[in-house]
Amino acid sequence: MNLSGGEIAGIIAALGFAIFSISLAITIYKAGNVVKEINTTVEEVNETITILTKNTDHLLVEVEGLLNKSNRTLDDVNGKLTMTDPLFKAVGDLGTSVSDLNAATKNLTGQLSNKSQVGSSLGMSQKITKKVAKL
Repeated sequence: MNLSGGEIAGIIAALGFAIFSISLAITIYKAGNVVKEINTTVEEVNETITILTKNTDHLLVEVEGLLNKSNRTLDDVNGKLTMTDPLFKAVGDLGTSVSDLNAATKNLTGQLSNKSQVGSSLGMSQKITKKVAKL
């Protein structure tokens, strides 16, 4: 069997085309598997997003309720603190009154002390006068 150069070239081209076709088929098959995996991953991501959205919605409702309770508690505490304002004003006024009383007591004590010193010196002179008169 004698093959001409053209026939050999045709066989080589046919073999090359067959190898190319098989390689292309394998690549397309693998690309198809990759696309299937991507579709599976996208579906799982969508399911996860749906679950997260539901959980987030539930969490937001809980947080909103907690914030409302916190606001009510804060309003209650502020109201009760407002009721203590007169108490602290009265305590401040009492402190001022005690300070004024201390100053008045100090003043009175000073005056009595001065009168007592004057009275005691007058008392001594009267005692001396009486004793001298008895003699």
